[in-house]
Amino acid sequence: MSTLAPTRAAAPAADDTKQPKAVWAVAFASVIAFMGIGLVDPILKPIGEQLHASPSQVSLLFTSYMLVTGVAMLITGVVSSRFGAKKTLLAGLAIIIVFAALAGMSDTVAQIVGFRAGWGLGNALFIATALATIVGAASGGVARAIILYEAALGIGIATGPLVGGVLGGISWRGPFFGVSALMAVALVSIVVLLPEGPKPAHRTSIAAPFRALRHRGLLIVSITALLYNFGFFTLLAYTPFPLDMGTYAIGFIFCGWGVLLAIASVFLAPRLQRRFGSLPMMGLSLGLFAADLAMMAVFAEHKPVLIIGTVLAGLFLGVNNTLITEAVMISAPVERSTASAAYSFVRFAGGAAAPYLAGKLGEHSIALPFWVGAACTAAAVVVLMAGRTALAHLDDHDPAPHSVEEAQAITVGDD
Repeated sequence: MSTLAPTRAAAPAADDTKQPKAVWAVAFASVIAFMGIGLVDPILKPIGEQLHASPSQVSLLFTSYMLVTGVAMLITGVVSSRFGAKKTLLAGLAIIIVFAALAGMSDTVAQIVGFRAGWGLGNALFIATALATIVGAASGGVARAIILYEAALGIGIATGPLVGGVLGGISWRGPFFGVSALMAVALVSIVVLLPEGPKPAHRTSIAAPFRALRHRGLLIVSITALLYNFGFFTLLAYTPFPLDMGTYAIGFIFCGWGVLLAIASVFLAPRLQRRFGSLPMMGLSLGLFAADLAMMAVFAEHKPVLIIGTVLAGLFLGVNNTLITEAVMISAPVERSTASAAYSFVRFAGGAAAPYLAGKLGEHSIALPFWVGAACTAAAVVVLMAGRTALAHLDDHDPAPHSVEEAQAITVGDD
């Protein structure tokens, strides 16, 4: 199959509101799934205080979630190629519903960490298949589908802390039960609105993602994401501790971060890409994020600076997330589902140590986690620029739209 994707500059000016109902059903479920990333931010300190756990112990809620998500990405293609996209999506949602509810019923941090790991399995099955499903079903081509997906990601990340803050103000258990209930609604909507896809013609091998990483372009993008994930999860998992504010305040701060991330992903990234190109803007956005983390390190004891730095980071991450997602799709001559699995494995499994490391470093120095996050993000820029020759084609690909057959193959995770 062709690995060339349309640029945003050539994307049709289709109306995003005129998408099939199935696309909106998957997008809604994606919003709820991505809530799980920032949902626990406002309740990290309450969980630590009420269950007598240190910041590094509480940060394991992120580590277990990311580690299992990353490793499980290796089997998502295998599962979807055998059972189809719809069954894989529903299995992922069902797992999230069960483990989110169990996390809400937990009495120890260890139990929550374990149930968050189970949540990560469901999350992996869902998000890997959701992107392929939206790409296959959305009108307007691959570029527009990616924008819709990134919009769902941004809205989910923005509303996750808000939901966590509101429900966490009642009890730290509230956000977990809330996500479980919302996921049940999403599951019903997909059962009703998403049609069964065509039967997979081929089965994906579990070794396919590892083979895909032999392609230098995909490997470079994956390592870049791994490194900046250290900065990303330092921001997400550690910042609530030096802020030392209530659940509502933390929720609104990270909601502001998520809103900027969504705006930058959907509106700013395509314009900057057309004007300056993918690779320069990825390097610039990561460089600015590294500088932002360094500023937070210098002024780690000043809450207004931490608040501004947190919200502003959404702008830089929003631009980078959209561009790097599209880069993954066209960086290697393999199926998009395989490229996505390989990238996500390196990004999540490799970066799983970041939340725990940030929490542990923060127990010794309030500024040290931000310095380490800034250094890792700066290293991501170095890796990206060092491998620029392997990514020089990012803005030179064929703008021709994909065929229906190719879109269907992507949807079912065919290899």
